[in-house]
Amino acid sequence: MGTRRRARELALQFLYQYDLLKESSSDSEGVEELLSFFWDRNEVSPEDDTKEFCCVLIRGSCSNLTYIDEIIGTYSEHWRLTRMATIDRNILRIAIYELLYLRNIPPPVTINEAVELGKRFGTEESGSFINGILDKIRMAQEKGDLSNDN
Repeated sequence: MGTRRRARELALQFLYQYDLLKESSSDSEGVEELLSFFWDRNEVSPEDDTKEFCCVLIRGSCSNLTYIDEIIGTYSEHWRLTRMATIDRNILRIAIYELLYLRNIPPPVTINEAVELGKRFGTEESGSFINGILDKIRMAQEKGDLSNDN
């Protein structure tokens, strides 16, 4: 498995746990504290490129969460964020962060990786659901209707 694919899977695991923790607790632990705990539980060496890219995805997604969630709400017709499957919601968060902020990754690669994550970890419909939303976001970005200036 490639470094970036593994990093995306780990980022999804972290964001899934983070999302559930936010829902079930009024205590909002910091991302860095939770990230430290997460790495203590996962066997990835500190100098591993997987860990580096994963941290970029986690920190970026979490620090832009409000804006990313607004984008999801705008481009997911008839779907409230809270009604989405937790896995799908967090795959979208990672992919939207990549699309907006990691411009060195081609959008088709980001979308394909997100769809594959959805197929692997989500429901039978996750892949097409994720693809549909991300494709709308990609088109809006190409037209200049969407930027990372939040």
